[in-house]
Amino acid sequence: MQRFLVRRFIIVIITLFAVSVIIFIMARAGGDPRSMLLDDYATEEQWDDLGKALGIDRPYYQQYAIFIADVFRGDFGQSIKERRPVINVISERVWATLQLGLAAFVFSVVIGIPLGVLSSVRRGGMLDMTGKVVALIGQSAPSFWLGIMFIFWFAVKLGWVPPSGRQEWNSIILPMVTLGWVFIAANLRLMRSAMLDVLDSEYVKLARAKGVPNRVIIWKHAFRNALIPPLTFAGVNLGSLITGSLTTELVFAWPGLGQLAVQALWSFDYPVLQGVVIVFTLMYVASAFLVDILYAYIDPRVRYA
Repeated sequence: MQRFLVRRFIIVIITLFAVSVIIFIMARAGGDPRSMLLDDYATEEQWDDLGKALGIDRPYYQQYAIFIADVFRGDFGQSIKERRPVINVISERVWATLQLGLAAFVFSVVIGIPLGVLSSVRRGGMLDMTGKVVALIGQSAPSFWLGIMFIFWFAVKLGWVPPSGRQEWNSIILPMVTLGWVFIAANLRLMRSAMLDVLDSEYVKLARAKGVPNRVIIWKHAFRNALIPPLTFAGVNLGSLITGSLTTELVFAWPGLGQLAVQALWSFDYPVLQGVVIVFTLMYVASAFLVDILYAYIDPRVRYA
């Protein structure tokens, strides 16, 4: 078990290092932030002085070394646009992203898994066809299009919920459904497939032959055994939902890390962009690492894979 955890931890470190290099290079490929901070009448001396103040007058390898050293100390640098610590900028937005991601995660599990069970039980019926339509829309429709349609119908036409922002309690409903729908589709299809495999197994046929009630067979015997793959998938999805909220946050003007990353990209504020991507990576890697640990305890064969 210890060797398994050490291997996984080494993979986590390598992943974080690779992400730090990629985001460091990509952030600087967008352009020089001095072009946004200085006007057309700035002198060459002002240009050079600002470069020294921002630390971008040094070679890239020196900038990266300073960047990594600061990250290990929990310092992501100063925001070029807001002129304050990046960690403060991120901390103001991180709860909004966590709130949206966790709400979408709970929504996708609570809706997707029961629909998958009912779809497998009513195979070929109206409920099964409805589940297939829900899954098809969730896996094929772009999230930004779903968000726009939800805003048009439920906010503009019906006026049930606010169209954007994060003020009222019900302002999270539309972005939560938009972000969680694709994972509802995935949970539904995975649960349906797992349930069909279990319902066709020999021990379920034996239970039916003994006269065990269908309700007990479905929810006590079949559901428990079919739940392992969806739960594993849901654990990985938690990280994906938190880190994949960028499009949804833009459509609904949700003040989270995804919106912050886009704003930093447009303003060449690469310290903020680097910080957001690293925080996103930490969230996703931590979620995947916890799933690995839990799965190693559940299935000992994983430890020796």
